[in-house]
Amino acid sequence: MTGDKTKFLNLLLKYEVHVSYGDNNKGKILGRGTIGDKNSFFIHDVLFVKGLKHSLLSIRQLCDKGYQVTFKPNICEIRLPKS
Repeated sequence: MTGDKTKFLNLLLKYEVHVSYGDNNKGKILGRGTIGDKNSFFIHDVLFVKGLKHSLLSIRQLCDKGYQVTFKPNICEIRLPKS
């Protein structure tokens, strides 16, 4: 989830429902799309949430989509298994 529209490579704007995060905060979902850059990889189905001040990443959702997530001192690696 992110509240920064500029992070999206493509974005389908449409009102959905609200999402809950943090300490009972709610944000209105304004759309969903793909983020990433040409030098790394893309993350699809990222929510665009009104008023969200920080981008939030769900490790479980990445793993469910087939990514490998490895934490090391001072770094987090996110990879597709074949890359």
